[in-house]
Amino acid sequence: MSLDLASLTFLVVEDSAYMRTILRTMLQGFGARRIVEAEDGASGLEAMDRANPDILIMDWVMPILDGADMARMIRSPNNPFAYIPIIMVTAHTERSRIVEARRLGVHELLSKPISAKALYQRVSSVVLQPRDFIKTASYFGPAPREIRNRQKIWQGAPGEGPKPETASIG
Repeated sequence: MSLDLASLTFLVVEDSAYMRTILRTMLQGFGARRIVEAEDGASGLEAMDRANPDILIMDWVMPILDGADMARMIRSPNNPFAYIPIIMVTAHTERSRIVEARRLGVHELLSKPISAKALYQRVSSVVLQPRDFIKTASYFGPAPREIRNRQKIWQGAPGEGPKPETASIG
């Protein structure tokens, strides 16, 4: 299935000009026409207000405001962009980073060096398989896949909502 990305606005927040060029070129190759760029998290937050992006692609390690801090700020329930799909790009893919990305409310993690196929898969995932958001005492963000896939269990008896133990992030 081919995606029509021409109507979407992407915000690419990456401190490396070279990597921004790679990401922009790949997105343009997929048909994206509206791509806004920022070189760090602080300018990325400013760009969000101007560009009103549909999808955020950002690096984890950046000066001034890194990707993790930017994600924390965005995932504040009162932020107007709290529900934006976030694709985090990083060369640091150890388990602790993956767990932290999940706790930050990142939709997809993309490891460097990136491939066009991997980027397209992540963009396709956030476009074609949108995830409901959940809010618990310690988390606000997209429902983890295993919870999303249990939605039918949640809809068991009429009036029953999700069980508290299935809504927590481990």
